[in-house]
Amino acid sequence: MKKQHGATRRVCQLSAMTALLLSAHAMADEAFSADSKWMTGDWGGERTRLIEQGIDIKADYVGEVGANLGGGYNHDKTARYSDQFGLGVALDLQKLWGWDNTQAKIQLTNRNGQNISNDRIGDPRAGTLSSSQEVYGRGHMVRLTQLYIQHQFLDGKLDVKAGYFGEGEDFNTFACDFQNLAFCGSQVGNWATNIWYNWPVSQAALRVKYNITPQFYAQIGAYNQNPSQLEHGNGFKLSGSGTKGTVLPVELVWLPKVNDLPGEYRVGYYKSTAPANDLREDINGADAATTGQSYRVRHSKHGYWIVAQQQLTSHNGDASRGLNIAVNATFHDKATNIVDNYQSLMLVYKGPFDARPKDDIGIGAARIHVNGEVKKNAELANAALGVTDYSDPLYAPLRSTEYNYELNYGIHVTNWLTVRPNLQYIAHPGGVDQVDNAWVAGLKIQSTF
Repeated sequence: MKKQHGATRRVCQLSAMTALLLSAHAMADEAFSADSKWMTGDWGGERTRLIEQGIDIKADYVGEVGANLGGGYNHDKTARYSDQFGLGVALDLQKLWGWDNTQAKIQLTNRNGQNISNDRIGDPRAGTLSSSQEVYGRGHMVRLTQLYIQHQFLDGKLDVKAGYFGEGEDFNTFACDFQNLAFCGSQVGNWATNIWYNWPVSQAALRVKYNITPQFYAQIGAYNQNPSQLEHGNGFKLSGSGTKGTVLPVELVWLPKVNDLPGEYRVGYYKSTAPANDLREDINGADAATTGQSYRVRHSKHGYWIVAQQQLTSHNGDASRGLNIAVNATFHDKATNIVDNYQSLMLVYKGPFDARPKDDIGIGAARIHVNGEVKKNAELANAALGVTDYSDPLYAPLRSTEYNYELNYGIHVTNWLTVRPNLQYIAHPGGVDQVDNAWVAGLKIQSTF
């Protein structure tokens, strides 16, 4: 009997300790708790219960400020604000309905605001190549960004994803912690003119991935190329009307460990079957800017990319901290694409200070080169109009190379809020030598609700 009482006592003690731990966990997950990964907390444990049942509700916010400190096309100083709200749900259909190895995702986004690059940094006749506020663009409206189902076959080796989504979430993928567009997200989508649409635009799509080894996989995709999906009011368009062709990307991805530190290496190629205008030639092969004839139509365009990311060091044995390096390069069709090549280099140190182990410091440099045919075409257009003065409103600015630089510091305020002040320098905005080099002060806010 004494033995039974002792066992009962231990069970009661264990139950009390468990209750205490759960209570502490619940306190940590209250709304606005610094330790919670959500600003609204765990909803009294309901959010965790939903995830365990296969329903993961996601809500987030990105806000960006850009202020021109000096230089640029327009020296009138001001600040602009742009933002994006996201709301979605990830579904584990195995837990919900017993569909083995099957997931689904629905995501809505809404963008608003203005961009400092449009009329202060770049000459409006040429624009800028990058953007000092990457979250700006694709219309002030709600968009269906993801609507897909995903299934794994052959013990997880084969992964198939079908529905509506963008190329950049699987191919040429890259994080988006910098504020300047040249260091944020899939770079192919930034420079492959009018065919590859990054977040938040979705297209009818199919992606097939095969895991050759745990560290190496190959994938191929097919994405409906439909310019009408960019139009205002078409954020939920699911029909194929307006389709011009198909974007076909292929990619090899290697995920090695170097000195027990993670790396990711990507090499890929894309081809678009959509027609694309030649940058210079008319239908007869002459200079369209001189003859006034329609530009020659090419039946496809293509390009390729290289991405390398590697953690180089740990911080006193802590692999969550340390120096990371990333290199991006894209190369594009010289007959049809305005940007024919792009390169960038980024260094990020995570956890630079013991007192701020979750903060990070980032620095990046990018080069964006305009196709020489674009410059030649502008020269011919100016000659045809008889204009030589850059200040003449009819003058077509000559574009060459734009350089972007960013230095930022990510302040990990809480597990659900990061504030990232940054300083940007844009040399030859839009690739136009006559435009003054510009300084932009930025502030990026990233929050998870």
